[in-house]
Amino acid sequence: MLELRPTPFDHPDALRLIAELQQVYRERYGGEDATEVDPREFDAPGGFFVVGYADGEPVACGGWRERRAAQGAALRDGDAEVKRMYVAASHRGKGYARAVLAELERTAHAAGLRRIVLETGTAQPEAIGLYTGAGYGPMPAFGAYADSPASRYFAKALPVAGHPAPVPVRP
Repeated sequence: MLELRPTPFDHPDALRLIAELQQVYRERYGGEDATEVDPREFDAPGGFFVVGYADGEPVACGGWRERRAAQGAALRDGDAEVKRMYVAASHRGKGYARAVLAELERTAHAAGLRRIVLETGTAQPEAIGLYTGAGYGPMPAFGAYADSPASRYFAKALPVAGHPAPVPVRP
């Protein structure tokens, strides 16, 4: 069972998981994620970060930060950008990533945001599978890796208050 706890981005448990994620990036891409991240961006009301615990051990994390149209042509006011999604290797395959992603979507919607956006890479096929399986579709590039052929960009509309979520179209 995964217990999700809202946690500051710079909490020691979050930092440990983020360091593990950066190691994965070094192994798969040859370097760490160069995207600028300010831990305060993940503070409410314009952000959120969560750590998932299994038997008291931090094993998963992820967060979102509010983005605005002025931050990139592909971005819109009301966007929440997912960052630092990670599940420790020994805990993969248990649905923890889906649980973290669902919590990010829930909290972004509760904060009044209208769309979740993210960037991932071709060397992370499991992440691409997670996002497409959760109803995310391709979107135009934005951010630090907008010109990288190894980057993939995805978005998902969040439900509008009083209306159900849009049904994703599957190919």
